Amino acid sequence: MNKVVDIEKVKPFFKDGMTLMIGGFLACGTPEKLIDMLLELNVKDLTIIANDTSFPDRGLGRLVVNGQVKKVIVSHIGTNPETGRLMNEGKLEVELCPQGTLIERIRAGGSGLGGVLTPTGVGTIVEEGKQKLTINGKEYLLELPLRADVALIKGSIVDEFGNTFYKGTTRNFNPIIAFAADTVIVEAEEIVKVGELRPEDAMTPGVLVDYIIKGGEGFDS
Repeated sequence: MNKVVDIEKVKPFFKDGMTLMIGGFLACGTPEKLIDMLLELNVKDLTIIANDTSFPDRGLGRLVVNGQVKKVIVSHIGTNPETGRLMNEGKLEVELCPQGTLIERIRAGGSGLGGVLTPTGVGTIVEEGKQKLTINGKEYLLELPLRADVALIKGSIVDEFGNTFYKGTTRNFNPIIAFAADTVIVEAEEIVKVGELRPEDAMTPGVLVDYIIKGGEGFDS
C-alpha cells in the first residue's frame, strides 16, 4: 500500500478550531513543509500540543506569530518571545507542562489510558486544579491524557507504507505523537520502497501512518 500523496490531498483535513500535535524540539525534526501549508491555509483557533513553541521564524512558532493559534500545551516557550507576549496580553492560552509529564500524557492518550500519576509538580503551581492522590503514603498528581485530531511528524527516511526512521535527535517527540492522533501525516525527507528500510530502523511502524508527503531536508543534530 503506497501512502505517498501530493500535499493538496491532505489540505481538506485542516479546519479552524482543531487540535494538532506537531513533532520537533526547537524546530529539530519539525515538518516545515506542513507548517508552510498551514500558514497558506490560514486555519485559525488551533490548539497545538508540542514540546515547545520553537522560534518566531522557524517551526510551529511561525503559526504563533501569524495569529493562528488559540492554545498551546508545551513544556517551554522561552525561545519564542512572541508566545510570551501574546500570553501576557491574553491573546494566547499557554498550558505549561513538565516535559516528562507532557510526553507521558501523550503516550497515555495513544495507549488508551485514563491518565498518568506523577509526583512532579506536587506542592507547586502545577498542581492547581488537578486531582491529587495518595498511594502508599506518597502524593501524586493525576495528569490527564492528550490526543489530537491530526499529528504532523517529520521522518528522515520513510518507506511507501509509512515505516519511519528518524536521524539523530530529530526522533524526539515524533514516534510518540504518532500514536495519539486520529490522523497521522508524515513529512519525509527521503522516500524509499517497502523493503528498503531495515526493520530495526522502523522507529514508527507504518500501520500508524495515514499519509506521506515529500518534504525537504530539515535540521539534524
